[in-house]
Amino acid sequence: MDAGLSGAGKTQERRMARIGFIGLGNMGSGMAANLAAKGHDVAAYDLSAEALARAEAAGCRVAADAAAAVDGAEMVVTMLPAGRFVEQVYADSVFAACPPGALLIDCSTIDVATARRVAAAAEERGLVAVDAPVSGGIAAAQAGTLTFMVGGPDAAYARAEPILSAMGKAVIHAGGNGAGQAAKICNNMILGATMIATCEAFALAERLGLDAQAFYDIASVSSGQSWSMTSYCPVPGVGPASPADRDYQGGFAAALMLKDLRLAMEAARSVGASTPIGEQAERLYARFVEDGAATKDFSGIITTLR
Repeated sequence: MDAGLSGAGKTQERRMARIGFIGLGNMGSGMAANLAAKGHDVAAYDLSAEALARAEAAGCRVAADAAAAVDGAEMVVTMLPAGRFVEQVYADSVFAACPPGALLIDCSTIDVATARRVAAAAEERGLVAVDAPVSGGIAAAQAGTLTFMVGGPDAAYARAEPILSAMGKAVIHAGGNGAGQAAKICNNMILGATMIATCEAFALAERLGLDAQAFYDIASVSSGQSWSMTSYCPVPGVGPASPADRDYQGGFAAALMLKDLRLAMEAARSVGASTPIGEQAERLYARFVEDGAATKDFSGIITTLR
């Protein structure tokens, strides 16, 4: 390094990293774009040609396959739909192609057991892995305001934090490997259950003749207040703008909420935890999805309760 480099220059140099990014869906595309916008060298890969074109337009380099994306990368970020895909891409491409000592950051929402298994396999190969699932949805992914819940060793978290901060507003160390996934599924179990309770309350208020806005004005400053009500109200025209104002399009798909609830119930069974409200929420979202609402925002479940 040039001894005459200014302090600001050194800081900028430290921020730059060569990153392989695999998975450019609704969430991953915004995340990769934010890394590139912050000056990182991002080699991106996805099965979708359209997603690759968007990534290239956002300043990423397009890789021919997953192995090419991680070749020479200091860090690898994955954002994939399920644990089996994470395990497969790591086994088939990432482990063999990325250099020793590389940090693997999986931002997918997967089961705790798979996250721990992947981390152990990475360690056996001289690599380091953390699980870092996200909260915030598509808009936050695009805006770089996600919350990351990170599981992994302290030293690995310290390496991952600057990269995750380039994509989010909050990065929180939850504990060892798998702890990030545990935090994510427990958080989303709360979200799913409170949204159902919020929807039930608004549907009941309507039947009792209460004006929705009046009920919101009261409950939002009373003991019934929750994020599901004040930040993501399921009633159109009430509270801040939300998917309810767009016929429940966009936002957090009901199918993804169901996936997270199923992960939570699987985890609960594995440790003998009692989650009766979580189980009921899973059943209600399963019915909502089966009725054709898989791509609707999860707050749209209010339409089944009216």
